[in-house]
Amino acid sequence: MSFTALAATLLLSQTAVTAAPATPLNDRIDVAYTELSSGNAEAAVRKLEAAGAAKSEDPATLINLGAAYAANGQSEKALASYRAAVASPDRYDLQLADGSWTDSRAAARLALNNLLRSTARASR
Repeated sequence: MSFTALAATLLLSQTAVTAAPATPLNDRIDVAYTELSSGNAEAAVRKLEAAGAAKSEDPATLINLGAAYAANGQSEKALASYRAAVASPDRYDLQLADGSWTDSRAAARLALNNLLRSTARASR
């Protein structure tokens, strides 16, 4: 299934990409954007796990779960979340921090590649 979100925001950091799609209120999913953007990754993990994010097919939810795991040093869980976002049947456009737009799978791949590079540097 493919659809376009009216607006979405991604924050790019060294190892994480987070997303907060804006959708109609009745369809809005809490993707722990507030917790992640304020640096509270532990709260984001708790919120997302309690909401069943690991079983979600929503790319923004999975990207943010991966970002929260990565910020908590849980690289394997972060990798799994990013890979699930890449494989998600749901697709839509997300706006990057620089104002450009990208497909949700491309954003998930970016997050995955950033984490893989970071993990490779840390293991040297």
